[in-house]
Amino acid sequence: MDIKDKVAVITGGARGLGKQFANDLAKKGGKVVICDVNYEELNSVKAEFEQQNFTVDIFDIDVTNEESVVKFYESVAEKYNGIDISVNNAGITKDHLLVKKKEGIIEKFPFEDWQKVVDVNLSGVFLCAREAAYQMVKYGKNGVIVSMSSISRHGNLGQTNYTATKAGVSAMTVTWAKELSRYGIRVVAIAPGYIETEMTEVIPDNVKDKITGMIPLKRFGKKEEISKTLQFIIENDYITGRTIEVDGGLRI
Repeated sequence: MDIKDKVAVITGGARGLGKQFANDLAKKGGKVVICDVNYEELNSVKAEFEQQNFTVDIFDIDVTNEESVVKFYESVAEKYNGIDISVNNAGITKDHLLVKKKEGIIEKFPFEDWQKVVDVNLSGVFLCAREAAYQMVKYGKNGVIVSMSSISRHGNLGQTNYTATKAGVSAMTVTWAKELSRYGIRVVAIAPGYIETEMTEVIPDNVKDKITGMIPLKRFGKKEEISKTLQFIIENDYITGRTIEVDGGLRI
């Protein structure tokens, strides 16, 4: 698929990887639509893009709210006569050990933090992919749906909720690729390793050093490198049903 003039929806587009995806697809001539829960940051992105003579539509959307998601995808499809690309990028972390003994007190993984991550990272991906697929079928678009998984889907200390959702994203990717191929729709996931984003900035330097030591390429990845992976997926029409790991060799 040629990115130029294609309609691309990106969730969680106000910062980090989502913002990078939006910027790079706009550079290649895509018609970019981003949504996020932070409308202030969305406006900032819009102003920044306009300075580069890029046009971007912004929507304040909570991906866990079914009614809002349905209306959002309907609005975009009606305005642009369909959707070609949908990127499920919105995601959060709330890390805890399953149980933790500290000073004689045993703490449990808070269920509310399990549920919040599942709601955004798994249910949110389901809702957005479902609506994107519906609009692609409705308007006869041979589209592509790309979801963000993670190498953490294989299991990672302190991330019961996050790893479960990212494993689920990869499993749903295979399922949807099988179901939607009859409509000419491709479905792919990207599984980044440790990438330089706002999410990893909060990692203490001593922990970052330990992580870097385990990565064969001895560094965190850059947002641009994940964005290039997204572009490769969009432009290569023979990729579907796969999770592509981009982790500097961490999983070797």
